[in-house]
Amino acid sequence: MTDAQETAADTSLRTTGGAPPDDVAPAPTPLLEPREGIPPVVASDDALAQVIAAFAAGSGPVAVDAERASGYRYGQRAYLVQLRRDGAGSALIDPVGCPDLSGLGEALSGSEWILHAATQDLPCLREIGMTPTGLFDTELAGRLAGFPRVGLGAMVESVLGYSLEKGHSAVDWSTRPLPDPWLRYAALDVELLIDLRNSLEEELDRQGKLEWAREEFDSIASAPPAPPRKDPWRRTSGMHKVRRRRQMAVVRELWTARDQVARRRDISPGKVLGDAAIVEAALALPPNVQALTALPGFGHRMGRRQLEQWQAAVDRAKALPDTELPQPGQTLAGPPPPRAWADKDPAAAARLSAARAAVSELAERLHMPQENLITPDTVRRVCWEPPKHLTPDAVETALAGYGARRWQIEQVAPLLVRALASAA
Repeated sequence: MTDAQETAADTSLRTTGGAPPDDVAPAPTPLLEPREGIPPVVASDDALAQVIAAFAAGSGPVAVDAERASGYRYGQRAYLVQLRRDGAGSALIDPVGCPDLSGLGEALSGSEWILHAATQDLPCLREIGMTPTGLFDTELAGRLAGFPRVGLGAMVESVLGYSLEKGHSAVDWSTRPLPDPWLRYAALDVELLIDLRNSLEEELDRQGKLEWAREEFDSIASAPPAPPRKDPWRRTSGMHKVRRRRQMAVVRELWTARDQVARRRDISPGKVLGDAAIVEAALALPPNVQALTALPGFGHRMGRRQLEQWQAAVDRAKALPDTELPQPGQTLAGPPPPRAWADKDPAAAARLSAARAAVSELAERLHMPQENLITPDTVRRVCWEPPKHLTPDAVETALAGYGARRWQIEQVAPLLVRALASAA
């Protein structure tokens, strides 16, 4: 059991009043209830102004969460924003009725925002005018502290001794009006975030990792928005089956046509046409609508007009000159896949093996996932093209160039110097 797990167990025992006798079943974890009941949904400018005033007058950090309609709607916009702060209580805000929350964001500027898995919610919050200047990520804190399960429900239960209601995380949050059970679930997501943050801060401090966590949080808060993904159609599920360039062109045309329809109808692309159907059409290259209809994913309850638009996309790909067909794969900006290293550069493969073993051993000693200690991509890049002179300064400079934080460099650079030297 790790130190963090022992602390979690101790916390749970304190919550339930000590360990039960061996012949007595442990008491069930109490189900969390909203302290002030379910707050009304804020969907007007006047109600929003009251929330802004209340939260501006509150004190301490602000618990923030957002609900999206992934799998139902196009894009990743927020359909509900939940907040809680000492002195202000909880608030549920409807971004459909109040699409501009920049006033709230400004009122909370300078305050610490508490989020769970912050990188998931920050893009949709940024779209409606809410961007934190500083944050505390309870999921990332759990990872750094060595907790084996870092979902919000698992963390609240193991650290605070309460059970969060489950069952509404994957619902269609674009539904209006939102049912009361969903709102109750949403309110509970921020009910104990402040308490969880405080307990995790104490645990990180006890383990000597609090400054590490703060560096990670600062990195997340200051990171710019991710650039648009290049050739997103290449991420179509099942793409590995498509090997010919003409077939790849079919995937690209169908993916683009589907995306246009999904955007126009504000519906998840997967509900317009499945990835499996796109791949089937690419492999078959159907000559007409009748042939397309016979393929899996096209014939069942699909209208003639829809079939014709998909066949038109196939025909456009088939008519492209060879010079306009996509290339077999994306150009890699970094080193090749590790499985190819032994053939391409045996010395680099030896360096990677030694570095991986050293990172794995250190991560185990620090009770944290390897990818949080240092990203696998960073290790691969340093091993593929190591500094000409294997000095600590040179390796530290290389790690910093790949975006490693100061604490990561301090922990990892010495062992990478030894690993790279031993494999030389």
